[in-house]
Amino acid sequence: MISALSPAKVLLLAVHFAVHADIDSLAILAGIHVSILYEELLLRILLTFLPETVRPTVYVGFLTQIVRGGFDHVHAHRLDSSPVNPLTEDEAEKRAKKLQLRPLFSADAHTTPPEDPVGRFLVLRVRQINYETGMLAQLVDLLLPFAHHSFELYKWTVTTVLPYVNKAREAEPGKSPQFSLCQFEKLTDREASKYLLSRSDIPEQQRENVELCLRGILGPWLHDISRWKECSSDDGTGTLIATCPGWQEAMDLLLSQAASSWPVALQAFEKWGGPDDVEFSHGLTMELPSTYLEHLRKSYTTTTLACMYTIQDTGLGCLERLYAIAAKLRLKFTDGENYQSLEEAMSALPDLSNTDMSAPWGHRTTTYMRNHLLSQNNPLTRPRRDSTKLLLALILSAYILTLYSSPSSVRRAGDLMFLRDERDQKSEVTKLMRAVGTQAHVNDSKYLMQVRTRLLWLRQWHNEQPNCAEVAGSGIFGMVDRHYIETEFLKLLLSKGYYDMARSIYEDGKKSPLSAEYVQEAVYQSALAAYDNATNPNRTRGGLKKCDEIIHALPHTVGPSLAGTKRIEALLKATHALSDYRLVLKQGEPFSPVVLRVHSDPISIVGKILEQNSHSYTRLQEFLEVGVNISKAGLPYHHKIWASENVTTVQLTPNIEIAGHRITAMCIEAALKEDDFETAYSFVASRLRAQPPSSLDAPACTISDDWSWRAAMQAGQYIRTERSQKPTHLGTASGNPEIRHLEQRIECLATALRVAPTSQLQEILKSFRRCEEQLDSAIKEEAANEAVWDTEADASTLPGAFDHPLVEQQLPSRNLTATVAARQTDDAPMSLLDLSRATARIAQRNFTSISNLQSIGGSMSSNMCDRDDESFQRVRKRDQLREAATGTLVSGVGWLIGANINQSNVEHR
Repeated sequence: MISALSPAKVLLLAVHFAVHADIDSLAILAGIHVSILYEELLLRILLTFLPETVRPTVYVGFLTQIVRGGFDHVHAHRLDSSPVNPLTEDEAEKRAKKLQLRPLFSADAHTTPPEDPVGRFLVLRVRQINYETGMLAQLVDLLLPFAHHSFELYKWTVTTVLPYVNKAREAEPGKSPQFSLCQFEKLTDREASKYLLSRSDIPEQQRENVELCLRGILGPWLHDISRWKECSSDDGTGTLIATCPGWQEAMDLLLSQAASSWPVALQAFEKWGGPDDVEFSHGLTMELPSTYLEHLRKSYTTTTLACMYTIQDTGLGCLERLYAIAAKLRLKFTDGENYQSLEEAMSALPDLSNTDMSAPWGHRTTTYMRNHLLSQNNPLTRPRRDSTKLLLALILSAYILTLYSSPSSVRRAGDLMFLRDERDQKSEVTKLMRAVGTQAHVNDSKYLMQVRTRLLWLRQWHNEQPNCAEVAGSGIFGMVDRHYIETEFLKLLLSKGYYDMARSIYEDGKKSPLSAEYVQEAVYQSALAAYDNATNPNRTRGGLKKCDEIIHALPHTVGPSLAGTKRIEALLKATHALSDYRLVLKQGEPFSPVVLRVHSDPISIVGKILEQNSHSYTRLQEFLEVGVNISKAGLPYHHKIWASENVTTVQLTPNIEIAGHRITAMCIEAALKEDDFETAYSFVASRLRAQPPSSLDAPACTISDDWSWRAAMQAGQYIRTERSQKPTHLGTASGNPEIRHLEQRIECLATALRVAPTSQLQEILKSFRRCEEQLDSAIKEEAANEAVWDTEADASTLPGAFDHPLVEQQLPSRNLTATVAARQTDDAPMSLLDLSRATARIAQRNFTSISNLQSIGGSMSSNMCDRDDESFQRVRKRDQLREAATGTLVSGVGWLIGANINQSNVEHR
């Protein structure tokens, strides 16, 4: 009989049923032998011998009966006692004593009190199943029926087992958890929190779902009061506050995620509602004390603000998500305000200005954006209304900058705001304007007006503008004057051709946001920018055309009488004049207008044109006009006063004269290089003059004319060759081309003597003497040749010739001067030819003699001085005859006043 079994055999039979998982037989046996198989012994038998693979549903009912303290109606005849029947009592006792039953008490089983054997069994059984099999589902199946058995077991189930099971279920299939349940319980709070939020063992497509961990794993895990501690606050008051190391670790992890993988952090803030958003599975719930929950809320807000400053992404998508999170967060600290979407905020531009401008902005504040973000003493992340308002303003500012192709993060916007660096802010404004100008839809006038409104908002963080433009604003452009922003916007309008809009805002309005001086400066800078970007020097095309349009865009404010307008107009004229010539300054690079404006010596460009364009020197007058316009444009600055905006025409006169001298000299040199001595000689004779004294109103010019005398000297040193161009007319000059050429050379050297500095006279005089000697030699040679010709042509030597006077002998000698020949006929009757002769004689009498060279060559002999004076007087008379337009007349009727002019010149010399 079953009831007659000894205690040893009963114990052995119970072990046998447990090993074979025959729970029904064990329940019957326990019901029959209640005094032997008491509650704790049964639990120890199950804990020791019941296989861990047995499903909890098999023995949960049996455990329920144990908890209830009674078993259902038993049927003893169903039991099979055959396993213990062969054993004697002694053998049974020996085997019973050898059984090593596991105790229900363990050093780490502190979750349940000692007087609760069922609770201790469940804890140990769950750990055992997890360690031996890793079957997570069995843990839940075993604990849920007994969750309400005791508060300790309930708390352990909710805050430890279920978070562990949920975390383990996230792992990839076939991959074991990193820790067993027992090992997980032994982790420190920070280690456990880090493990629960780790994403390394999760499939890649699910790693961004961190909100699931926060809501369903970390949230329940934090509800264990034993994980909370009390410590002193950071404000130095000594107040005790509740803290949770595990929660602090979770916030640190979120902050690090924001720096390394911001989408994960943002998804957590977007889809998780914070400490109040906790998901307890299987219908189990718990609550935290209000003080603990309030700490979680504040620290979560601090972490949210900190992550916003940590994220460095500058994409519009990221900033849109940041704004949505910050706007919802701000609603927690405001009363009566509704959520405003980003589109609504960009349209309305809310007032987000900081009323407390005494805040200690500076380098220290910028450190708060980078260090100690989770500290309670950080003013940027402290959970309050001002901090959320400031963050929202920074996010909106960064969004506007990024929208207009100037990518910016929240931290970058914060640097502009807190450092208060005027130069940095101005640079950002300029960069923003340049970026706006390159956008495709910049041709929309409505879009440009939005740009202006938003830029001004970035200065104040509100739409109401201060009475004084110099008052510092509270926005990221607070240190930039409002005039500067308006000026940059005006430049943008002008560069894009929105002249009507520019006039309506800055000229035709009742009150222009800019004074006339600022408008003029913006117009001039925009015009010069268009000029610098031009590639064609033609004024009617491209950048130069735009430059011309810009300086006439605001006629009432920027009139043609202003000095700046005149300068740019002169620059355009000078540049346009160069468009008619081929000009290459560098190999393979055509001339661009900006080269003229930035060139250290723009007049030298004329020399390049003369080199690259044959016979261009004949257009001297055009080049002189180019030089005048270059000088009127303020280029180059030979004196500091010429760099002034209000420089007058009188003050520019020396610069214009210098440019004229240089260009004339360049054309003379170019003509000589192309063997066109006649043109070079005409330039020397008609263009080069001694420099008059400077006007009293003009600035003292320190640049001397070092070009005119050199060009004249080069012309005087030119030696005629076969390639030299032939003269087109002789005028009053000698018919001998050699003598004529030498006479012209002497005139050039005489001009060089008049305009050269004293230090250079010696060199010029040497050339002058050599040329004069050559002229004397040529004249003597011509006289000898004429004498031979006269001798050979004497008719008296011919056979049958009569002795009669020759016509040549009746005329004045060729060696007589024109003056002597004229005097011989003073008393003759006046005829038409006599009238012509008298006209020439009167012209000769009115000549003024030139001063001798005694002051120039003081050490020379008096004979040399007289000879030089006579030579200079002769040259000057001939030059004045030509200027008086009598040269042709004298040439035509010269036989009336002295026969051959060349012989007269020889006699006179």
